[in-house]
Amino acid sequence: MSQSITMLTKAWYGDEPMTIDFPDSWEVVYKKMPGHDTPGMTDEQIWEAINSPIGAPKLQDLARGKQRVVIVFDDLARPAPAYRVVPFILKILAEAGIKDEQIRFIAGVANHLPMHRDDYAKKLGEDIPGRFRIYNHNPYEHFVDLGKTSRGTHVLINREFMSCDLKIAIGGIIPHPSAGFGGGAKIIVPGVVSYQTVLENHIGIGNRGGKRNPTVGQGKVDGNEVRLDMEEVARMSGLDWKIDIVINGKREPVGVFCGDVVAEHRVGVDLAWKTYGTPCEKEYDVVVANSYPIDLQVHKGIWPAVECMKDGGSAVVLCNSVQGESLHYQSQRFGTDYGGGLYSPDRARRLPTARRIYYFTEFPSRIQMEMLGAQEQVVACRRWSEVIMDLVMSHGAHARVAVFPCASAQLPAKKGAAEAKEPAAAGAGASR
Repeated sequence: MSQSITMLTKAWYGDEPMTIDFPDSWEVVYKKMPGHDTPGMTDEQIWEAINSPIGAPKLQDLARGKQRVVIVFDDLARPAPAYRVVPFILKILAEAGIKDEQIRFIAGVANHLPMHRDDYAKKLGEDIPGRFRIYNHNPYEHFVDLGKTSRGTHVLINREFMSCDLKIAIGGIIPHPSAGFGGGAKIIVPGVVSYQTVLENHIGIGNRGGKRNPTVGQGKVDGNEVRLDMEEVARMSGLDWKIDIVINGKREPVGVFCGDVVAEHRVGVDLAWKTYGTPCEKEYDVVVANSYPIDLQVHKGIWPAVECMKDGGSAVVLCNSVQGESLHYQSQRFGTDYGGGLYSPDRARRLPTARRIYYFTEFPSRIQMEMLGAQEQVVACRRWSEVIMDLVMSHGAHARVAVFPCASAQLPAKKGAAEAKEPAAAGAGASR
């Protein structure tokens, strides 16, 4: 006898189900986030949210009389389905008299891999690449100098973005290790600024004097100096209107927030906590962490093992990334012992007490494998049968297992919120 759990993998490449099984004698806890099964929003609910901006005028009012419109969007390393809101934005712009030729899209890739036509179609909708000019942000050239923030960050920002008189951006609110959550002003920094500007924000503020700034961290937003600096840059840039999406376990929108880049984000973060915050206890022999829905960045899915695995336990990181690890010019290794400005050889030592780390994938990548731990700890497995056979040999007939199906979107629940069963609507723009 066995017990089975089915999870999604391959975000943006089919979002396909995968089933894994465990011995019937094992105690298996399925650690779904509270909002995992929340119904996705209908088009009618999304339209209502877009017409209920927070802290800003309606887009219809902002758009009248504008000549050059830019829409910035995030890349496939971010799971928000921008294609669900893009048609409504374009409808509003058309009704305000703005023609397709007046609109350009910019992929706010920051220091990631440039996007291609197929990526644009996945993110924005199949018809968009043929209708509009879409530009990749270049973090090395073509900037406008906006001076310095109050915290000393020198702001060099995308020239095309700054040439427009209506600036719109679309992103998603998802946990982030330094900015607290993605979304909000993060579409500007690092999305469309220079490599050097990002370093000054991430290192100059995030690690002052070589020590991690105590105000930053996963889930931290209020008082987070890295995020406050990002928000100051967004103000300096003249960003007019931001849209952010909170998702469920299928990458469907469960909340859409729009309007002022700070005000809408704070309301969205409230729903994000209720949606993603997952109770964690450090009492499991085996922790299975599925990197979905950010398969492209394997390190974002390992935290459940850090938080919940006993010393000497086993971690399984399921990461079915068709593309492998997303290129990151600042944090990736580019040679035997060197990398970008944020690269650290110690980054892969988050599970020093693990007996073994299983890198379970259909698409093995040596780069991803080395990001998970020491060479003697990590073993790559293409089939679940290989993983479970070794786990049973190591842990015997009885083991406690925690399975996190959306590890890269989940985060440890706030104290007092651990028993939340389902996210509640978080003000204007949220929908259940």
